Amino acid sequence: MFWYGLMLFLLLWEKEMAVVPVIHMAAAGLACALLYKWLKAKTLRPRPFEFYREIILSVPPLDKYSFPSGHTLHAVAFTLVALGYYPSLTVVLVPFTLLVATSRMVLGLHYPSDVLAGAVIGALVGGASFWLV
Repeated sequence: MFWYGLMLFLLLWEKEMAVVPVIHMAAAGLACALLYKWLKAKTLRPRPFEFYREIILSVPPLDKYSFPSGHTLHAVAFTLVALGYYPSLTVVLVPFTLLVATSRMVLGLHYPSDVLAGAVIGALVGGASFWLV
């Protein structure tokens, strides 16, 4: 929801100047979603709360499997793309992305390796997307 709000804000604030960055963010998000869905279906890794009974689930998961962290994957990709156009957003987007990544483990939804893999994949998608633009 945060990322859609950011894209809407950019369009309202920057108007036509934000169209390319917003389309770029949306395209990177779509690529991330497709890759994330494919990886989840291939790895079928159970979530930590299913394996370790002492982990108390704080929120219901959006899907069944753990690897990779889709929230982290998207946050990193969106952050890299947004910062490519608006570096002044670093002070907001980097801490937010770090909080997203940390929250996935704190909530008992992901292992640290899920979050790390999500961050790496998100960085690869976000970085590679600039080669295509």
